[in-house]
Amino acid sequence: MIKHLVFWRLKPEALGKSKAENLQEIKTRLEELADKITGMIRIEVGINFDTSERAADAALYSVFESQEALNDYQNYPDHVAIKDFIGQVVTEARVVDYEVS
Repeated sequence: MIKHLVFWRLKPEALGKSKAENLQEIKTRLEELADKITGMIRIEVGINFDTSERAADAALYSVFESQEALNDYQNYPDHVAIKDFIGQVVTEARVVDYEVS
């Protein structure tokens, strides 16, 4: 099993929308992938309420059956489109992928 974590910090405003609007769009669009990706066990996006300097604005937590399933997710057309959108609204992103036995 593979766990895939992503943490983002967003621009205060981007693409004519506020940070809150862009956060909600990221959450909605990613969570819509839940039943579309073969081998995806779970996906959830949390919008952070902590406003400290160390905090990220949002986190993605997802679980996959295998590395192959994660790769399929990374290349799935709807996910590629979301990554393009995210790239336009974030200032920073961190990713952690690890295997759980």
